[in-house]
Amino acid sequence: MSVYTLDFEQPLREIQDKIDELRSTGIKTGMDITDGIHQLEEQLAAEKNRIYANLSRWERVQLARHPKRPYTSDFINRMTNYWFELHGDRYFSDDPAIICGIAKIDELKILIIGQEKGRGTKSKLHRNFGMARPEGYRKALRLMKLAEKYKIPVLTLIDTPGAYPGLGAEERGQAEAIARNLFEMSRLRVPIVSVVIGEGASGGALGVGVADKLLCFENTWYSVISPEGCASILFRDASRASEAADSMMVTAKDLKELGIADEILEEPLGGTHQNYDQSAFILKEAVISAVSDLQKYSPEELISNRITKYDKMGRWTDG
Repeated sequence: MSVYTLDFEQPLREIQDKIDELRSTGIKTGMDITDGIHQLEEQLAAEKNRIYANLSRWERVQLARHPKRPYTSDFINRMTNYWFELHGDRYFSDDPAIICGIAKIDELKILIIGQEKGRGTKSKLHRNFGMARPEGYRKALRLMKLAEKYKIPVLTLIDTPGAYPGLGAEERGQAEAIARNLFEMSRLRVPIVSVVIGEGASGGALGVGVADKLLCFENTWYSVISPEGCASILFRDASRASEAADSMMVTAKDLKELGIADEILEEPLGGTHQNYDQSAFILKEAVISAVSDLQKYSPEELISNRITKYDKMGRWTDG
């Protein structure tokens, strides 16, 4: 398992440490420790099944933020057989927090737009920790309109702690850029599939998240605000984030039950970071299937169905 261990994974780390210690002892002494290792591995497998089958909402939020979790670039490298990245918003600059490009997934030609957090200090700073500025959203929209012109479906991969809230971003129209994307994506004349691959926070996620189909990996979250932010506002205490996560109903399962998510993608046991190749295969098959379904509709039907989908979201009561 990953060297990075979450609190609820500590029992697994302890068993794994025992297995490693026993193996080391066997190498040093020449003793046959096969039976002992086998028993511990069975115990580890049973404990994994128990823990990951009973995760709380807050624990799923933690898994969605796991530093070893695959990012947009990891999925692109594994699920495409052709990739050509495109840059710039033609207004101000290029934003590395959002990756855009033309790709082929098997025989499917597609435009991929994905939020990228970066791995390692230098890369994280370059990608601004996945927090896009206005030029990121404008770059995404420019290329979505290009995809519309050439009748290419769009895939967006969502994984961000939110849009960048800095002064420069606000001066360059952060809110307008996101709002413009919401408007334009709602009437884009090609299929749009969005997949939450990690965390989807606030308008920063929604700015590339208006779609005909929303898919979510099972250990992801998607909400108007982070649990910590919600706890800070409602409880005046960010440490009550786990309580806020329960109240907000942020997980993929919640989104499916609320009619927001269309499909939940099963992850390898323990999370997508446990097996990049398997996770990419799961995503690839789901994307091909979703786009294939959507290509049956005319542009007018796509737009009508998309608007109906969002009109039906939410629950309320009178009185």
